[in-house]
Amino acid sequence: MLLRLTAEEEIEIITKISIDAFHSDYLIGLEPNDGPPGYDSVKWHKEMQKEKHLFSYFNDGGIMVGGAILFASYDEIYIGRIFISPKYHRKGYGISLMNDVEKMFSSVKRFKLDTPTKNIRTNSFYKKLGYIQTNVDGEFAIYEKENIN
Repeated sequence: MLLRLTAEEEIEIITKISIDAFHSDYLIGLEPNDGPPGYDSVKWHKEMQKEKHLFSYFNDGGIMVGGAILFASYDEIYIGRIFISPKYHRKGYGISLMNDVEKMFSSVKRFKLDTPTKNIRTNSFYKKLGYIQTNVDGEFAIYEKENIN
């Protein structure tokens, strides 16, 4: 597996994957054709790429299967979002992507993220990976994981 900064020529592909991934959330009871801010915008993804927050995730065959928006500071990483193409759901790519994020930023003290409280799939996913819910802010559950490296 490979997680790396997204190249400019990959922005349209990763935007399409983002759209497909977030639109699949209706299958678990969320609103159809909805997602986080900018999830469906090539312009927004270009901005994230220019600011070095947009990462592409590839399988061993070199196919882009997902991506991540990551915000790094000196001692923590805020995981703005991760997304996997629905074609690759339930095949371990989400877990692998999160493990690669943690390896890539192994020097930070903690990882933080939030996810909609209504999204049962993502809440159980992050708990499975050892993230602890620390707060609820409106419609979002806040999670943290201390880096033990």
